[in-house]
Amino acid sequence: MSWRAGIVSLYPDAFPGPLGVGVLGRGLMDGRWSYEVWNPRDLAEDKHRTVDDTPAGGGPGMVMRADVLVRTIDAAGAIPGPKLLLSPRGRPFDQAFAHELAEGPGALFVCGRFEGVDQRVIDARGLTEVSIGDFVLAGGEVAAMAMIEACVRLVPGILGALASRDDESFEQGLLEYPQFTRPREFEGRSIPDVLLSGDHKKIDQWRRDQSLTLTRARRPDLLTPKGKRAGSNPPDTETDET
Repeated sequence: MSWRAGIVSLYPDAFPGPLGVGVLGRGLMDGRWSYEVWNPRDLAEDKHRTVDDTPAGGGPGMVMRADVLVRTIDAAGAIPGPKLLLSPRGRPFDQAFAHELAEGPGALFVCGRFEGVDQRVIDARGLTEVSIGDFVLAGGEVAAMAMIEACVRLVPGILGALASRDDESFEQGLLEYPQFTRPREFEGRSIPDVLLSGDHKKIDQWRRDQSLTLTRARRPDLLTPKGKRAGSNPPDTETDET
């Protein structure tokens, strides 16, 4: 059974976008994953296909209407898995969450617009708010694409080399080590000698040391117990680097 992504969006033509190219696009063509988009405007009942209204209590902008949005979510009811609302106030999305979703049958991604959605939609349909970062976008479509890509690439058969996936940033609780390829010399910079030595034990140690150095410099939070992905065990003492 393929992994299924359901998407609620006012801009269905935005999909698949980058999800339709490269290894994800091949996986889509091979049936390893699928997606379907529902447009709330298609379920609006007035002649203007209205999907938003002014905020109760006043304020700037518009809010997506509860009645129209709930009808749309219900229309997508066959999509298995959790119902997620892309929102800057939501739970942070990370690699562990991507694994959690990818190991399930799929998920529904609700893309907000304007000033957000009526809170009663979130409460009535049990939506989980999810954020991809501490910034604000014009809508949830780009965030949904990012999350879907992070999940789909973990679906069995999408990536050819599982080892390359396991070495990536966040998979072992560390940032990924630097990568190099030919030419050996480039603008006065050389590939580190250890990578050309053929000594795989030394190469593995060098990569581990580099990952630790980068993580401590850029994301020290990943080395704390709270920052470690479940099942990972990155070293957190100075002696582990030697």
